[in-house]
Amino acid sequence: MSNKNSNRFPGAGDSIDSARLRIGLTGGIASGKSAVSRRFAELGAGIVDTDEIARDVVKPGTDGLHAVIQAFGAKIALPDGTLDRQKLRHLVFSLPKEKARLEAILHPLIRIETLAQAQATSGIYLIVVVPLLFETDFRQMVDRILVVDCPTELQIMRLTTRDNESEEAAAKVIATQIDRDYRLARANDVIVNDGSLAQLHQAVDELHLKYLTEAKNKP
Repeated sequence: MSNKNSNRFPGAGDSIDSARLRIGLTGGIASGKSAVSRRFAELGAGIVDTDEIARDVVKPGTDGLHAVIQAFGAKIALPDGTLDRQKLRHLVFSLPKEKARLEAILHPLIRIETLAQAQATSGIYLIVVVPLLFETDFRQMVDRILVVDCPTELQIMRLTTRDNESEEAAAKVIATQIDRDYRLARANDVIVNDGSLAQLHQAVDELHLKYLTEAKNKP
């Protein structure tokens, strides 16, 4: 699947701290993006994670959560008032119109917070974690694209363990995302996350040195 439709998230007219080297970090679900970004943070890179921002804008009491419940009904909220992310994910991934409806609510909120955090975050270079980098205009706002990759079978195993998904449900979620080959063909850098945490850290450490050099030489 090569979904090339673009949403403004962010887009023309927005600026993500162009003075620094900006790396767009992306990859399929359960590929290891969070583990990679945590290691970059330990090494001193500035991190803005749009996945974390997406969770923050629908916390209890937020306008985002209120809008989502209005759009999809109280059934997508848990008894404690938090968003039932698994139920919502199953709903929007099975119905493209509902997915577009959810994105229309959340993307403007995520965009505003992403731009604010990018300006406030320190670090000689900036890692912006964007799961939907290729599905949106965000790719136009970064200098390099880093893809975290792993075999589909490993994604399914991680989803069944992490999110208590069935193998069938995990495979359906993966199938709705940008094609793996599409991502890899457009990456400037790739980290293959199919080994140990130590191996993953070594790969990040090597890229960190490369990005430090590029950041210092950025016009």
